[in-house]
Amino acid sequence: MSLFYAYRVATRLLGPVLGIYLQRRKKRGKEDAGRIGERFGHASALRPKGKLVWIHGASVGESLSSLPVIDAIRARFPETSILVTTGTVTSAAMMYQRLPKGVIHQFIPIDRQVCVARFLHHWKPDAALWLESDFWPNILTKAKKAGTRLALLNGRISARSFKSYSRFPSFITPVISAFDLILTQGSKETERFVSLGGKDVRAVGNLKFAAPPLPVEADALTELQSQIGTRPVWLAASTFEGEELACAQVHQALSPKHEGLLTVIVPRHPDRADEIEADLIAQGLRVARRSLGHKITEDIDIYLGDTMGEMGLYYRVAPVCLIGKSLCASGGQNPLEPARLGCAILHGPDMSNFSEISQELLTAHACRPVADRDDLTRQIDILLTQPEKASALANAALAYANSKAEVLERTIDAITPLLTGEVANARA
Repeated sequence: MSLFYAYRVATRLLGPVLGIYLQRRKKRGKEDAGRIGERFGHASALRPKGKLVWIHGASVGESLSSLPVIDAIRARFPETSILVTTGTVTSAAMMYQRLPKGVIHQFIPIDRQVCVARFLHHWKPDAALWLESDFWPNILTKAKKAGTRLALLNGRISARSFKSYSRFPSFITPVISAFDLILTQGSKETERFVSLGGKDVRAVGNLKFAAPPLPVEADALTELQSQIGTRPVWLAASTFEGEELACAQVHQALSPKHEGLLTVIVPRHPDRADEIEADLIAQGLRVARRSLGHKITEDIDIYLGDTMGEMGLYYRVAPVCLIGKSLCASGGQNPLEPARLGCAILHGPDMSNFSEISQELLTAHACRPVADRDDLTRQIDILLTQPEKASALANAALAYANSKAEVLERTIDAITPLLTGEVANARA
């Protein structure tokens, strides 16, 4: 029995267990209680008539990469309807705020054949555009069998994942070969996808370069800037466990030298805010939380940005930022977001999720790596003391972020045959 067939059998037999798992996730706030049926393939919206393009991004990062693609498809093919699926509550909330009017959002069904069949029977997508690396065997192969043309956009496979996949070709090859077209971020990814069974594989660049600057509400920005005033400020963005405490210790080391120093900490998962606040208070720090409507008064040390969808606000109020998940955790977050918004970028020793981008930023003198907490303290001290150096870093980062926007046009040109009558027949 091949691993692929074994997977199908397992997902069929484990149906009741998956249902219990989703219900438990719902209780923990990991699933939308009002839309849990979508995870079982039950649609909560009608299918529009005519041609339908289905775009899937697993979480926030992939979903953001899809936004310029959605705008370009609507501009080039105005009669085509678009369905977007995501897999997390946070990405769904973000898409609710940012999707253009008329674009439908649903949660991706769990990868069980009966749920997938229910989803495909209702939506009958003519083409599906998959973002990056969220490979669900049943969904992809059944969509292919149903006649949906499949393209992978911004495709990436890490070295670690490639090594794992390569050990089980009978499992991964049917999944990768389901794609009619694979557009990758670079040559390394192209080689990996070809090795795993990809057919038409092309390197066109990283779609994250095509993303617009993160949005902000003007009134919220004015109010926050007013509260901060002329205080020196720096930001720790999208932090993971351990990084908040490290940043608190940086604040304590620098506050005697930088009078009125304000440290803004934005955890990647706001549901950790109670725990983070308690840890910061235990360090003798005074904390204000945005989710609770706290104001930044003169005695506040740490402003805890425990909200979703406001990174555009936080980046705009801080001239210097640390990229989270790179100091005490591994992989890093997207450095192009602060680059577009005038931040001097610092990051920890592990930016493996954005290795090529971070290396190119370094080569362009557009970021600075820090080895540990003490090095972070030293670097922030330099950039706050010498704002001209922070400005130089920020300007170089902005120039780099704007240097590869043509990736969007290359992507749309490549997928156009999948979106036209040449290769995909519209369904009435």
